[in-house]
Amino acid sequence: MSVSGESRDPMRQKVQEMEQAAKRAQDPQERERLMAKARELREQMERRGNAGGDDLGPV
Repeated sequence: MSVSGESRDPMRQKVQEMEQAAKRAQDPQERERLMAKARELREQMERRGNAGGDDLGPV
């Protein structure tokens, strides 16, 4: 696994934890806040993954 792949795993885990916490949250505002943060982190991961050039997509 590449170094950049290893650095994304903790972020991916954090996103999953936030999504799970959001599902368990009783307060709708807290649930939405957690889901928004998870979405934001996922988008950051995708941008970094695409900008990193380590994907195997077309050139």
